[in-house]
Amino acid sequence: MSDQTLTCKSCGGSSFAVGQLGHGYANIRPVNKKLTTGSPILLTYCQDCGEVASIKVKELCNLKQY
Repeated sequence: MSDQTLTCKSCGGSSFAVGQLGHGYANIRPVNKKLTTGSPILLTYCQDCGEVASIKVKELCNLKQY
């Protein structure tokens, strides 16, 4: 999403930032893999109202099925 201009659906704002959700036990992981570290989730959010514009897995390689 970094190569395009974002407009907030909620307030019309154009100022966005990226935050990280998940640290340790809050990481996303495959249902069938209990012993993996998983990956944090990156959220792109509007700095004016807090609306989340994008949700993305930070380390996709940790979630791939083998």
